[in-house]
Amino acid sequence: MTGESQLINVVKSLKQISFLRILFVIAVAWTLLRLIQWLVPWVANRMPGRFRLYILPFEPILRLLIIVITLILIVPMVVEPTPQNLIAILGAAGLAMGFAFKDYVSSLIAGIVAVCERPYRPGDWVTIDGTYGEIQSLGLRAVRLVTPDDTMVTIPHKKIWDTNIQNANAGKRDLLCVADFYLDPDHDAAEVRHKLHSVALTSSYVQLERPISVVLSEKPWGTHYKLKAYPIDGRDQFQFTSDLTVRGKAALRNIGVRPTRLWPSEKSSAS
Repeated sequence: MTGESQLINVVKSLKQISFLRILFVIAVAWTLLRLIQWLVPWVANRMPGRFRLYILPFEPILRLLIIVITLILIVPMVVEPTPQNLIAILGAAGLAMGFAFKDYVSSLIAGIVAVCERPYRPGDWVTIDGTYGEIQSLGLRAVRLVTPDDTMVTIPHKKIWDTNIQNANAGKRDLLCVADFYLDPDHDAAEVRHKLHSVALTSSYVQLERPISVVLSEKPWGTHYKLKAYPIDGRDQFQFTSDLTVRGKAALRNIGVRPTRLWPSEKSSAS
C-alpha cells in the first residue's frame, strides 16, 4: 500500500469532512475560553479575600478541559476513528511538532505539568527567573504575571525545568513581609524590639492570626533589625511594608535611637 493510499485511509475525504461543524466547534471553544478568562477573575475579585485564591486556580483547569474536549470533538470529524488511525496521526503529529516546535512543545508540556503540580497558580506572588510579581493567568504555553511597578511579564512554562520557582504565598491569602532597620549599635536592643513589635501589632494591615517577630544581628557597621509580619491580604504587602517602615522610624526616633551613619558602600565593604 502506498503512502498516498494510507493517508486516504486515515483521513476522511473532503466530501465527508464537515468544515462548517469544525468551524462551529472552534468558535464555541474560543468563545468559552475568552469567557472563562474574563469570568473567573471577575468573580474572584468580587468575592471575599479568603475565597479569591480558591477560585482563581480554576481558570487554567477549565481552559485545559475545553481544549481537550475540542480536540476530542474535532479529530473524529477529520480522521477515520479507528485505533490504528488515531495512533498513526498522533504519532506523526507528535514527531513533527517535536522537531519543528521543540521549545513550544516543551512549554506546552511544562504548562500541563504546572496545572497538575501547581508550583504556581493565579493569585500567587512568585519569583521566576529573577522577576517578581503576582500571577494573573496561566496559559498552556506561558504564565503572565504583573510586577510591583504594574508591568505585565509573560514567562514560558518551560522555565520550571531549569529555574527555581520561589512562591511567597503558595495559594494562601497572606504572605510574610519584612521591614529592615539599620541602627547605630549604641542603643537598648530590648526596648527597640518591643517598639518594633508594637508598630507591627498596631498596623491597620496586619494579620493578627499570624506571628509577628523581630530578629536582629550585629554587624561591623551597626545593628540590623528585621520586623517580620503578615498582611491581611498579599496584595497589600507593599503598603504594609511601607507602613511598618514609616511608623517604625518614627517610633525609634521618639526613643532617641539613631540609624547607622555609615553609607551603603561602607556597609557593603564592612560586611
